Amino acid sequence: MADASIPDPGELLPLHQDALDEIIKKHDMFLRGQQGGARAVVKYRNLSYLTFKASDLSNADFTGSLFIETDLSYCKFTSACFFACDLRNANMRDAVFTRADFRGAYVAGANLIGSDLAEADLREGKIMTRGDKGELTDRKRSGGKGAKTVFTGAKLASTNMTGTQAKSADFSDADLSGVLLKNADLTGANFHGANLADSDLTGSVLTFANMRSAIISGAVMDRVEKQGLDLGDVITEDDMGAKLENLGKTLPQLLEEHTLWVATAGRSGRQLDLSGYDLRDVLDLRRFPFTAIRAIGSNFLNQDLRAAELQSATFDRADFRDCKMAEADLRGSTFKYAQMARVDLSNAKIGGLEFKKPDGTKRIQRVDMSGASLRYANLRYADLRDSVMMGVDLTNAVLSGADLRRADFTGAILKGAIFDHCNMQDTIIDLKTL
Repeated sequence: MADASIPDPGELLPLHQDALDEIIKKHDMFLRGQQGGARAVVKYRNLSYLTFKASDLSNADFTGSLFIETDLSYCKFTSACFFACDLRNANMRDAVFTRADFRGAYVAGANLIGSDLAEADLREGKIMTRGDKGELTDRKRSGGKGAKTVFTGAKLASTNMTGTQAKSADFSDADLSGVLLKNADLTGANFHGANLADSDLTGSVLTFANMRSAIISGAVMDRVEKQGLDLGDVITEDDMGAKLENLGKTLPQLLEEHTLWVATAGRSGRQLDLSGYDLRDVLDLRRFPFTAIRAIGSNFLNQDLRAAELQSATFDRADFRDCKMAEADLRGSTFKYAQMARVDLSNAKIGGLEFKKPDGTKRIQRVDMSGASLRYANLRYADLRDSVMMGVDLTNAVLSGADLRRADFTGAILKGAIFDHCNMQDTIIDLKTL
């Protein structure tokens, strides 16, 4: 595709919500064969932050457009064209994208949980432009380089991707747990660090694909072509820790002893130590108070910990990838070198825990996340006051509206992180690394 008139991503004209609503209305008439209807062709426009209101945009053409944080949830986009589009952090949950064209699209950090991408085209694709002298050059693409379709950090849990064409697509750090990838062409695809737990890749082509450091526990890989497949350092069921039943007591029984230990300042009962245990399958885990427990190197992968009580505890090197932890209380706890990619910590309490000393003065026990991986994490409106975030990997994390007063981000990796509307009074941070 070559055209001298194609604008660069930073020059795309914005489309306003009322104009989009009119386009959707006419497209609906087009699909029903009504007079006055018109197919939606919205190429090279900025549609960021708009909402598509659960509409049917099947066969629409959005080539080269921006959809940053756009709401596409519950919509139908059968056979629609998203060629070379930028859909970073878009809400695409439970939408239908069967046979859609995503060649060369940039979908990093988007939410596609429960969506249908069966037979979608995720192969490479790029737009060429003609220079002043008539020479062909690659058009710039916002958010990433090259022509590969990029789903890094995307949430694709339970998505239907049967028959997808995804040669060389990039799914690194993505949540693909429970995904259907049957009979897909994944030649040369990158799944480095991705969560493929309980996925079904039956009959797919994984020739020369990269699954290094991916989670593949419970994955079905029958009749898969594996020539050149890199499975180095993959995490299987055997790598995920001891089972809780090995302790000989139920979790409520253990927590009863722990609660007594906390109430008596250690004089009675016993501190709960779940270090190294696999807690993925514990039902309703968030209803248990985990205040002051030890869980070093424990596995919480994919757990629902919304509004959970996790104060003053030790979670160093624990695995919280893909956990739902919105509004959880983490005050005073340590998460040093924890794995927390794609975790939802929106509105969470991650600040210091205040204690009174015998002399009446106060001390603050700070949250310590030094060295933790929070790649693609959602920290919107989280309270991170006084927290220690030294060396944290916040690649493409979203911290919009977060309270970062007095937090220490020394040495943090901030590439692609979003810090808009944050309170950064006395924050130690080098925003030049963004």
